[in-house]
Amino acid sequence: MLVRFTKMHGLGNDFLVLDTVTQKVKVNSAIVSRLADRNFGVGFDQLLLVEPPTDPDMDFRYRIFNADGSEVEHCGNGARCFAKFVRDKRLTAKATVAVETQKGPIYLTITDDKQVVVDMGVPVLEPEAIPFAADQQAVTYPIEVDGQTVQISAVSMGNPHGVLVVDAVDKAPVESWGPILESAAAFPAKANIGFMEVISGAEIRLRVYERGAGETKACGTGACAAVVAGRLRGLLDDKVTVHLPGGTLQIEWAGEGEPLLMTGPATTVYEGQIFI
Repeated sequence: MLVRFTKMHGLGNDFLVLDTVTQKVKVNSAIVSRLADRNFGVGFDQLLLVEPPTDPDMDFRYRIFNADGSEVEHCGNGARCFAKFVRDKRLTAKATVAVETQKGPIYLTITDDKQVVVDMGVPVLEPEAIPFAADQQAVTYPIEVDGQTVQISAVSMGNPHGVLVVDAVDKAPVESWGPILESAAAFPAKANIGFMEVISGAEIRLRVYERGAGETKACGTGACAAVVAGRLRGLLDDKVTVHLPGGTLQIEWAGEGEPLLMTGPATTVYEGQIFI
């Protein structure tokens, strides 16, 4: 079956976007993995599906698949691309779009300067709900990695995250510790692992090893989780500039019980057609 697709990226975190509103498309893990191959397919970090909503109060349904074919709950950079896609394709004329995800509704707003603001919802900190194996909620938790004990913050932004504070992200052991912590027993559903360098209360640098994708150029939910972790540790202000390898995001969070707002760009790379 020949289907239309759009290649997009959010700060270098790249996506293949499929419109299943105007064309009939079905994917499975094998198809996703084949399309994700950067030598024999299109190549991407995640595949995004734009679907009709199942909830009449929502405008669309948003599904995300990692390059390994696994379906995940949320992707912030993908959400910004999703908003641009549905506006560019004239699937909606709304400035703010209500979107279903596996973990509940999110709201996407395109600003006059073509940035996308994503209401990421309220971060989840209760261990059982993240999920994270701990008897009670804490700001940080000790975890074993590579023969030493480190302190990690555990946060869900609709998907599970672990955040470490490091002296310098350029020297952080992302490639070696990332896969170990991603699959640590404390994270029964696995997790995205963030390595955060605090520059000031209003600025951080961040690298993220994403569950099922490896290190990516940017991770929107990872940026949000890092700001939550830094705020809870008393290291960050309520408005933070997050520098990722692919570019910069603005994250705003008033504190526990409040939703996060993430602002950043979304870019269309090219359009194409491929047999599925």
